[in-house]
Amino acid sequence: MMTPDTMSLHLKEGTMPVAKRGMPGRFDLVRISEERTTPEQLEAIIKEIMDAARYEDDSFVEVSGYTASVVQLGDMRIAIARPPFSDGIEITVVRPITKLTLDEYKLSDKLKERLSKKVDGVLIAGPPGSGKSTFAASIAEFLESGGKIVKTMESPRDLQVKPEITQYAKLKGSFENTADMLLLVRPDYTIYDEVRKTNDFEIFADMRLAGIGMIGVVHATEPIDAIQRFIGRVELGMIPHIIDTIIYIKEGRVEKVYMLSLTVRTPTGMTEADLARPVVEVKNFETAALEYEIYTYGEENVIIPVKDASKKESGLVKLAKKQLLAELRRFDHSAVVEIVGDNKAIVRVENDVIPRIIGKGGETVKALEEKLGISIEISPKVATLGNAVDFEKEETGAYIVFTLEARPGKIVNFYVEDEYLFSATLGKNSQIRVAKDSEVGKEVLRALVNDKLKVFIN
Repeated sequence: MMTPDTMSLHLKEGTMPVAKRGMPGRFDLVRISEERTTPEQLEAIIKEIMDAARYEDDSFVEVSGYTASVVQLGDMRIAIARPPFSDGIEITVVRPITKLTLDEYKLSDKLKERLSKKVDGVLIAGPPGSGKSTFAASIAEFLESGGKIVKTMESPRDLQVKPEITQYAKLKGSFENTADMLLLVRPDYTIYDEVRKTNDFEIFADMRLAGIGMIGVVHATEPIDAIQRFIGRVELGMIPHIIDTIIYIKEGRVEKVYMLSLTVRTPTGMTEADLARPVVEVKNFETAALEYEIYTYGEENVIIPVKDASKKESGLVKLAKKQLLAELRRFDHSAVVEIVGDNKAIVRVENDVIPRIIGKGGETVKALEEKLGISIEISPKVATLGNAVDFEKEETGAYIVFTLEARPGKIVNFYVEDEYLFSATLGKNSQIRVAKDSEVGKEVLRALVNDKLKVFIN
């Protein structure tokens, strides 16, 4: 007889029998006898199990074979292995020790509302023994009590659910046949326990796209790993149509919830508009904060963690700003510095000090860049249009050269229509050079092609 807190029992010839006792995620491995089991003892136990499976109600043989068998005996799932499949006779008995309602998980009101109104494609993820199946059974009964038709796909059928929820096993040895049957039955929701092999992921996706609400149970060490297991098995752009919610279970409780959506934009950290692409956004369900982005980069699908911009600045960024501000005090005591990358800063100062910071031919700002080891972009605090002027342009190697009818030293403001782009000091020969491969240079080229570039002098 197994004690109420026994999760599983492990018997193997030549070893002492042990049991897992406790709760999901919080258990101890306890030795239940000091005597080693013999093959004869285990064979006698196997005979009793097989006899009980044939004659007792609510018991059946799920997988039949001499070297490997799986028996469902009431609420106990019993796996039997013999040589040559295993290196010795082994019996493993697993059973759920707790049955919870959804209210006992103390979910947030927001998540409860999601589960009651919009459950389309849900993955319940977590490490082995974390309580995923118990939570799946709770959702199944919650949905059924809400007036929905709920079925399950299991092998073996060991979810602890009420009789109103029909539990399906593999039909003719395949879940593909079971799925075909369920598409005829047309349930509102199907619990798929467990999604492991490529074929399982394909069946899950096919049923979801056929309009059935799907709730899958999947092994994953981290929440994001649940999505990773779909990548490569399903087209990237289809993932948010198949999965919209991931619920991560650890130690029998809901630890994290993600929601997925698809958008087309430039991924975080990329600045060029022509790098826009379909991006799968993975957001924290409770806070709506973006935590991961999934997109195609080259030939690979990549999952990129997104840093929280609201977090405090790192010590390195603070140090860089402090050093730069110290250098800028001799030009503008109220200068504003923004670190925008690993080696780039935008400096905003009063318009009349820009020429002094840039220096003759850019010498001053170049010296600052070399001293601090960071690229510096000078911008006015308040961009003013000034007087519109005509300009001539020509391309010389790696540069676009602008020639204006004004004396050297004047501040020139460049705009794309009414949007400020950058400012520069007119150099000798009344010219300004812009590198083509710089970010500003690329913006200038696009504006010139579209005839949207405007130039003003203060």
